[in-house]
Amino acid sequence: QVQLVESGGGLVQAGGSLRLSCAASGRTFNRLTVGWFRQPPGKEREFVAGITWSGGSTYYPDSVKGRFTISRDNAKNTVYLQMNSLKPEDTAVYYCAAGGAYYNGAPEKWSYWGQGTQVTVSS
Repeated sequence: QVQLVESGGGLVQAGGSLRLSCAASGRTFNRLTVGWFRQPPGKEREFVAGITWSGGSTYYPDSVKGRFTISRDNAKNTVYLQMNSLKPEDTAVYYCAAGGAYYNGAPEKWSYWGQGTQVTVSS
């Protein structure tokens, strides 16, 4: 079993930056792909980044490419999402997930989920 806990969310002005962390427990985490999703109020959950277990491959949709960076430190059982040049439309609850394919944006294909952290970007 893998448990995921997100942190690092908060309120930031447009153009600012935040770094989210996803801390994991479980012996198999180091062999799992990890993804970040977000869910704006009243909207569906959206895939924003994925990374392989080794960190050798990453994937981003066009909506965040060039602004968001996913990375991981397997020694610390932690995955990060660096978010730069934030926009009001980035406002959402951000979730990390594990166990899917690193490029797969379908939430139902991911096995483990955290509880989410709120990111609010003011204009």
